[in-house]
Amino acid sequence: MKKLYIFLIGIIFFTAVNSQTCNGSRYRNFVFQDSSVVNVVYGSNVTSTNATQSLKMDMWMPKADTGTNRPLIILMHGGNFLGGSKSGSDVLQFSKDFSKMGYVVASIDYRVGMTNFPFPGPDSVDAAGSVIRAVHDGKAAVRYFKKDVATNSNHYRIDTAKIFFLGVSAGAISALHMAYMNNISEFPLYADTANHFGIGGGVEGLSGNQGYSSSFRGAIDICGAIGDTSWISSGNMPAMLLHGDQDGTVPFGSSVISLLGLFPLLQVDGSASVAVRLQNLGIENCFEIYEGQDHVPEVGTSSAALAYYDTTLNITRNFLVHYVCGDPLNCSYLANVGINNVSTLPSLIEVYPNPATNNFSINLERLVGNDFTLELYDAQGRLVVSRINLSNEKIEINTTGFPAGIYIIKVNAGEKIYLLKEVIQ
Repeated sequence: MKKLYIFLIGIIFFTAVNSQTCNGSRYRNFVFQDSSVVNVVYGSNVTSTNATQSLKMDMWMPKADTGTNRPLIILMHGGNFLGGSKSGSDVLQFSKDFSKMGYVVASIDYRVGMTNFPFPGPDSVDAAGSVIRAVHDGKAAVRYFKKDVATNSNHYRIDTAKIFFLGVSAGAISALHMAYMNNISEFPLYADTANHFGIGGGVEGLSGNQGYSSSFRGAIDICGAIGDTSWISSGNMPAMLLHGDQDGTVPFGSSVISLLGLFPLLQVDGSASVAVRLQNLGIENCFEIYEGQDHVPEVGTSSAALAYYDTTLNITRNFLVHYVCGDPLNCSYLANVGINNVSTLPSLIEVYPNPATNNFSINLERLVGNDFTLELYDAQGRLVVSRINLSNEKIEINTTGFPAGIYIIKVNAGEKIYLLKEVIQ
């Protein structure tokens, strides 16, 4: 798959490769060309059918990196708690991109499955059990790294004070419960921890690496939910929340979540409700609404999906660097990954004004070469403007009559493809 983001402009900051500090580009841009991947067993437990499962994760680490005390991002995939994979399309690109920024990334598999699926059909007991299993596995993954520091001389060179959890869909549900469900008694009474397999051990579980802390620094929720926002207390960890306001899979606000649209399961509080609770308690958070979008719009290969992925990666990068490097917290879409927001390097493509009303300009004068093509897409991925045989020039786009919203500018320049976002009011 070609990568369609402006941050892949071919500028690699090689001088930062051997730097573990926040000076310059590390953790803000792609400072490594490639990553190494190692498969690791981090624990084990029994599934909903009482079968023993080894728990594995893919460790993504930037190649040629001599840095120490590196922040860690643990990824949890989606899949309705029935499937999904640590190398699935919803998490794979995050693994690649964050490791190229200098993070260590652990994309984990966890136990999936519900006792009564597909027949006679899962219920709230099954759903609660599946969430608890995933939470237990996620906590075991955190403890794996704490144990490695204590017993294996920190083989992965991790700063355990800077561990972040990023979950997508079911993985985001798990991440939020890991962050804010501090006692198994907070879970509804119908969470049958005695008679269902693989959910014993209280809130920490029995998935491995017992005796070490499962605490982490912050949660990143992409289209997730929590059982009850009342579990969130003052002083809890910060969160980055991203959710489509038309999500038909995981509620945007507070509602009943259904499996595959067929089986009503649990009353949950989606990202919008979580954001309100965090704000009321004074807990730092960022909340990005995918306006008019359904579930996980950043997953896929369409122009619209790639644009939403660009937004997700960009804002998540900004959220993380606040806690990793001490940059001011800014929840907005800032300078694109690959172009250091605090450096003096200019963007190769200028778009102005942004937002625009009746027209805007695109300046291609800094691009090398000629014979460019330009396409403008609306947020639904529909092509609305196409220009071909362009050279190093300024292009005016008349937007009179265009519906207000987010538009994506795609510029093809030889082997490179750039993607920029324009807001039309």
